[in-house]
Amino acid sequence: MRTGEPAPALGRIGRLSDSSAARALTSGVLRGFEPIPRQRLMKSSAFPSDEERWDAEPILLLCQEAVQRFEGGSPTAADAWLAPRLHYALRLTRAEAADSTLWNFLALCVAPEFVQWRWGRPKEGGRLEVGQAARFAGPWHTQCFSRLWWAAELFRDGDAYEPVVVACGNQDVLNTVLRQELVLHRPAAQALARLLETKVLNTGREVNGLAKLAYAASSTLIYEVLAPDEPQDADALRDWIESLEDAVPAPGDRLPVGPDDGRVDLRSVDALMKWFERLAAVAPVRGKKMLEGDSEAQARVTFA
Repeated sequence: MRTGEPAPALGRIGRLSDSSAARALTSGVLRGFEPIPRQRLMKSSAFPSDEERWDAEPILLLCQEAVQRFEGGSPTAADAWLAPRLHYALRLTRAEAADSTLWNFLALCVAPEFVQWRWGRPKEGGRLEVGQAARFAGPWHTQCFSRLWWAAELFRDGDAYEPVVVACGNQDVLNTVLRQELVLHRPAAQALARLLETKVLNTGREVNGLAKLAYAASSTLIYEVLAPDEPQDADALRDWIESLEDAVPAPGDRLPVGPDDGRVDLRSVDALMKWFERLAAVAPVRGKKMLEGDSEAQARVTFA
């Protein structure tokens, strides 16, 4: 693969502005004809903190290991492996993770080779063409690294990352469901992961069909009433973030342990699983005979 300029010496994770990232992502860069100007981008980046948790090397090493593990296969398979480990190694609050300049820096200054490997299409001469600039610098649900971090954040069950692996193993979850408000409700996210794990949902079409119907139903039904959720323990999250200096590196062959900030009540998950199973039976899926009526009406009838 063409890697462009040699990687600069890694130090802390910086912040690269959206405008600087956009200017660097020329047609030639995206098509693999021009190198990513890493040295120039590093010089235009800001480095607001010297905290240990902003060390860039662990993120680069994880990306390199992901490529080694999944080279020769489908790059999409790397998502389920990398997402929980990226979340574990890059310990952020949600406010910090909402900063696009962080993800710009990771994609263009720390590990652009990974972005090219994961999203690039092989072309003549050994170059890789990345079709969307947003994979380097774009919305949180599209950008290469932010989509994985947020998937891990929204689908983890407290300190357990197993549901993240299940969710990220389905590209329709990452491409469609992730951007819906549905998964901001923790019991809903866990119910969806369990339906995937138990094979109630098997195909991407089924996932998309259920997601659309459940999203439509969320305008008329209040998830917090149907499946209440306890607030997460903010102090436990902060303790986990601050303990990074003493933490072991993210293991490659077993899942790491996330923040112990509270698991989801199983009664709430069970309640939504039952409802989602009913919705799945009538969800609009291509090639499957549908019930008549709009999706909101179907949801009301099914729930009733």
